[in-house]
Amino acid sequence: MSTIYSVTQLNNEIKELLDAVPGYRSLLVQGEISNYKAHSSGHHYLTLKDEGASINAVLFRSDAARLKFRLQNGMKVIVRARVSSFPRTGAVQLYLSEVIPDGAGALNLAFEQLKNKLYAEGLFDESRKKPIPSCPRHIALVTSPTGAAVRDMIRILGRRWPLAKVTLYPAQVQGQGAAESIARALGLANAVGEADVILCGRGGGSMEDLWAFNEEVVVRAIFSSEIPVISAVGHEPDVTIADFVADLRAPTPSGAAELAVPDRTEYALSVRALHTRLHTAAHKLLQVKGQRLAGLQERLALRTPAHYIAEKRLLLDQMADRLGAALPARLGRESQKLAVLRQRLAAAGQGGLHRRRLRFTQAVATLDAISPLRVLARGYAVATKGARGAVVSDARTLKAGDTLRIRFAKGAADCRVTDIREES
Repeated sequence: MSTIYSVTQLNNEIKELLDAVPGYRSLLVQGEISNYKAHSSGHHYLTLKDEGASINAVLFRSDAARLKFRLQNGMKVIVRARVSSFPRTGAVQLYLSEVIPDGAGALNLAFEQLKNKLYAEGLFDESRKKPIPSCPRHIALVTSPTGAAVRDMIRILGRRWPLAKVTLYPAQVQGQGAAESIARALGLANAVGEADVILCGRGGGSMEDLWAFNEEVVVRAIFSSEIPVISAVGHEPDVTIADFVADLRAPTPSGAAELAVPDRTEYALSVRALHTRLHTAAHKLLQVKGQRLAGLQERLALRTPAHYIAEKRLLLDQMADRLGAALPARLGRESQKLAVLRQRLAAAGQGGLHRRRLRFTQAVATLDAISPLRVLARGYAVATKGARGAVVSDARTLKAGDTLRIRFAKGAADCRVTDIREES
């Protein structure tokens, strides 16, 4: 008689059968990721597929923490996994312990993914980079205190620009926890705030050795730094994401020290050349200003009040001489003109006086003939009316009771109108 299984018994037996197969405990599977989902619990769920089939897979949080890159749909990968089933649903699935990009190394993929992400955020924009001071007074070094890089940087800084103070902010630059150590050292240098520039880096090594400078926490710490940062990681061919976000990239730690400070020998030569140019320019300027001052003094000497008064006195003397010479001649000419006018007036005076007397006599006779007094003397009178003395020439303008003044040749009389008659 056949055994009757419950669903739970069957699913558990399937799981036990799969777990019992040695080859299923650790195998490599190649495929493409689809239906990818990162759960809030930290677990990652996905489907691994190829052209003919698909299988569900899960990557637990503890294993996912070791990933150097982000999973995404369409990514071709090779996974190390064990085959088992989930008893509650009976679904056969892969339990992943490692995920390797198919065709590209995990570190290379993580590098490109983070670089593209930060580039899209604008962390590499040239407009956001801070200028490096030309003559820093205080330099901060963020690096390992025991490596050859720190000794090289201190030696070169001391040789090129001994005026600068150098402060070391020790950091772990390789291995687990290195990225967080570098970020803390950068934060501390900014918190202290004494440095004018920060040199952050380490000596050469493999990509794995330099990986701390590709971590997002370090890149964002460099970007957030208020103090300009020069990246100094590895050898010249080595490139890290820290190089893209730093305000200046140096090919090596030694190169960073050379870029951070000027060479005191070259600086001294430059100062001497500037001193010579300044001395020459000052001497030339003094000559030009001296010549101009001499010219101004000469012009001022000609414009003093004493010189002005002397010039005016000379002019006054000249005018007095000219006036003294011209006055007698002018008086002579005017005297001659006056004598001629007197002769002409004397000659014309007698005949003119007789004619004027005759014309006056004729005018007086004319005025006497037309004078109103002459008319009144012949027995006529003039009647006036009112305060203004308007002459009355028409009896029709009068009425009984009006007061008139009658003017005679000698004297006047006031009278009142009693009767008005019209006579032709």
